Amino acid sequence: MAEGELTRAAIAAQPEWLRAVPTARRLPEGRVVFTGCGTSFHAAQTGGGALQALEAVLAPPDADVLVVVSHEGDTALSLEAARAFRGETWLVTGKPDSPLGELCDEVVVATPEVEQSWCHTASYTCAVATLAALGGADVSRLPGAVAEALEQREPVTDHERIMVVGAGRDWPTAQEAVLKIREGAHLPAAAHHTEQLLHGHLAAVDERVRAFVLEGEGRAADRAHDAVRALEILGCETTLVPTAHPVVDIVRFQLLTVDLAEARGVDPDRIHRDDDRWARAAAAHK
Repeated sequence: MAEGELTRAAIAAQPEWLRAVPTARRLPEGRVVFTGCGTSFHAAQTGGGALQALEAVLAPPDADVLVVVSHEGDTALSLEAARAFRGETWLVTGKPDSPLGELCDEVVVATPEVEQSWCHTASYTCAVATLAALGGADVSRLPGAVAEALEQREPVTDHERIMVVGAGRDWPTAQEAVLKIREGAHLPAAAHHTEQLLHGHLAAVDERVRAFVLEGEGRAADRAHDAVRALEILGCETTLVPTAHPVVDIVRFQLLTVDLAEARGVDPDRIHRDDDRWARAAAAHK
């Protein structure tokens, strides 16, 4: 199997998978909190108020419903968070036959199969779309919008540092974008909240950084434009990225990840765990 084949296949499958996202169910009334780890936490943040699973273990949220996002349903800290929560638990997953599937009160299957690449792409966008649908949003336009996004690509950069900046609706996208680049291309990418970037972080930025600023809307867009001006003064190659929806906005960074991985001669499918040192590091914290 060619390097990156699984990740590329999952990226390409997203319009089809998104058409299968369940749209008939709705979350119950009351206060809902979302949780997860890694990519699943980024998806959880798009649903509303969210806590990283470890934070939900340390201080279980005062809420009526906890929605856990976990593609394979066996993430240790997400399991702990669900066990610690005293209210109703829902699971958004690709694998209902799992420890979390057995534990949670309600299970919603977001993907037609379990994604094979460890650099999760389709499982992220489908989880985000599922959470939107559970909240009552119309997600019918997303498959077509993603298909259009798949036709556009960012040029591969030779910068060794990448920055993605965002706020509000775009903050989860910024975090997920840099996680993909770190996992798949093994590059030291960093996510910055737009306003936080402008309060000190610029001191470590110069022309060696490739920056993407997610535009957003309203006041967030105003500050995004301010960030672009500041970054350009520092000589930083910067792209202002118009945004529409987290499911659509992440696609350019998924594509950039696999293109960067190919240019660097690395395999995004196993997120560096095809190297024994990284495999042992991953095993050390389970």
